[in-house]
Amino acid sequence: MADSGEGLIVSFGEMLIDFVPTVSGVSLAEAPGFLKAPGGAPANVAIAVARLGGRAAFVGKLGDDEFGRMLAAILRQNGVDDTGVTFDAGARTALAFVTLRADGEREFMFYRNPSADMLLTAAELNLDLIGQAAIFHYGSISLITEPCRSAHLKAMEVAKEAGALLSYDPNLRLPLWTSPEEARKQILSIWDEADIIKVSDVELEFLTGHDSVEDEVAAQLWRPSLKLLLITLGDKGCKYYTKDFHGAVASFTVEQVDTTGAGDAFVGALLRRIVEDPSALQDEKKLREVLRFANACGAITTTKKGAIPSLPNVAEAMRLFESA
Repeated sequence: MADSGEGLIVSFGEMLIDFVPTVSGVSLAEAPGFLKAPGGAPANVAIAVARLGGRAAFVGKLGDDEFGRMLAAILRQNGVDDTGVTFDAGARTALAFVTLRADGEREFMFYRNPSADMLLTAAELNLDLIGQAAIFHYGSISLITEPCRSAHLKAMEVAKEAGALLSYDPNLRLPLWTSPEEARKQILSIWDEADIIKVSDVELEFLTGHDSVEDEVAAQLWRPSLKLLLITLGDKGCKYYTKDFHGAVASFTVEQVDTTGAGDAFVGALLRRIVEDPSALQDEKKLREVLRFANACGAITTTKKGAIPSLPNVAEAMRLFESA
């Protein structure tokens, strides 16, 4: 476990079960069977932080069912504080059927009508826990429907008032939104609150309307309130923007098996390092090292199936980090 004096990273949002075909490269209809894999981006980030020796907590709602209890147990087994988790007796834990196409990309089919995570209310938030956050991390899926949307906005407000850095990974899942326009509007509605934002190249195109990762396109997402804007480029690494400097950091070459959780591993590693030394946000040399480490963690995650089992520990990350 991490030193108790180190800053706490609190992750807010959904935790669910991905059902993944036992064979790769088939459609959901063709799959002969499925394995259950715990997931949900904010939960993956919390576990990524804990696996790298950081202090992490997860805040969200699960169904009061076997799957929900299983997910809470997985958080605890991985060293994540689950005192912010509540259970809903009337709704199920969310499920997603995920298929890995032959090229390693994913297709999703969600079962959430409504699932427990969508029913979290502001009154159910563990405000003491949220108020202890050095970094408060969240996505955009929790903005889709009430009452969870109000709970999300309240949690952000409490964390910000307590002095936390706010970290946002929109983690676009278009099938969950009523329309692309609504997704874009809501994802951008909280843009100005964040200190750190990470988007993928695909999300950059969705939010700006430009199929390019050039600096002038990224500039459309920059805000003076931001401390760091990151664009991840898959196996090509990432680009970073702060008010004083910007650049790119290449990734590591690995044999990719499954990209699930790579972005979450990247974010977890980034936040773990920033909570250790926040000055990296103003120091380009330090930031580049942090991002190389985050790239290494993301790359390792793609070499194994499933998100949580493939998140690296420090020793694994440093082996790849020092190999190049």
